[in-house]
Amino acid sequence: MKKLNFLALLCLISFSLAAQGSDGIVFKKDDWSSILAQAKAEDKLIFVDAYTTWCGPCKKMDRDVFPQMEVGSFYNAMFINVKMDMEKGQGIKLARDYNVNAFPTFLFIDGDGKIMHRTAGFHDVNQFIALGNEAVDPAGRLSTFEKQYQDGDRSPEFLKRYTEIRYDIADGSHDDIALEYLKTQEDWGTEENQTFLFANIVDANSELFDYLLDNKDSFAAMYGQNAVMAKVQEVIYASIEDTKDDSSLAQIERLFKKAYPVRAEQMTARFSMTYYRQAGDREKYMDAATAYYKKYSADDQAELNEVAWTFFKITKDKSRLKQAVKFAKKSVKLDNNYYNNDTMAHLYHALGKKRKAIKVANKAIALAEKDSIDYSPTKELLEEINSPQPVVEK
Repeated sequence: MKKLNFLALLCLISFSLAAQGSDGIVFKKDDWSSILAQAKAEDKLIFVDAYTTWCGPCKKMDRDVFPQMEVGSFYNAMFINVKMDMEKGQGIKLARDYNVNAFPTFLFIDGDGKIMHRTAGFHDVNQFIALGNEAVDPAGRLSTFEKQYQDGDRSPEFLKRYTEIRYDIADGSHDDIALEYLKTQEDWGTEENQTFLFANIVDANSELFDYLLDNKDSFAAMYGQNAVMAKVQEVIYASIEDTKDDSSLAQIERLFKKAYPVRAEQMTARFSMTYYRQAGDREKYMDAATAYYKKYSADDQAELNEVAWTFFKITKDKSRLKQAVKFAKKSVKLDNNYYNNDTMAHLYHALGKKRKAIKVANKAIALAEKDSIDYSPTKELLEEINSPQPVVEK
């Protein structure tokens, strides 16, 4: 066998190193104390993927980012990599110790257990590699900014960048820093400052939110009325406390009165439908929906159709189903299409109105054929309606 020359050996080594990263990030499964000891011995940072099993962006990271060769090559060389379920085993303590509330959270920790850098949320491959580069560069780390802040740096440039870094942590800790930055500015109403403010508002009980409310027209000129209203609602919803009773609705009403005094009652009534639906309280959801659409007109056929279909799915009470038919009829009146006719056919069948159900189901199928829509659910409904009823022996 011929001996490998030096160049060939280098090529072989390079290929071997690349192959190690071809499977993406290699995560260690040792206990946390052993990982800390290894990090200290090797003078490396620990990268922790703090995840939960139910987190969609966490699964997307697992599927689309962690397996990539370039990600594995970089992270395997630069860090000791760990995946930790924040709701199981050692993860529960880590979540508490490092205040992990958003998922996924990415932690970069030294051998002494101190956070050097962190952020949260889905990152694509390029963003994720850039994040790793920030973590290994002392100038870009969160810990460096924290020390600079503790040492008294309050320059506008620093505060603005520090706000951005803390915002990415997704724990609300950026809010006070953002306010400090704005207080260095003579005019909060410049385009640059309004852009900064609009991006960083997360708390309905903050000065930033109050400024937005006091200057809604100015922000609407930049972003549009709908975008401003959506932002206000987003902040309000994110700011309410998680309770097991209806006190959250009282919080919502108070905040809506602060934001939109004239429309507060309607906005609260609308939110209550979502609130009870997410809480799984079917009866209160249906009460809230019935009350809302009785008092306030609706001009969105898809919205009405969704409510009608939800009633169909969650109740067998005939008075509720009759109310759902009213929603479906209004939806059809606004836009006569396959989907709302299919909903109405199902409702008529549930009410025992066979002839009406067949008539509307056939109408739905005709509309579906015209628009090349799959109507198999309606076909199945017709088969169920027309199937012989089983004889029950007494």
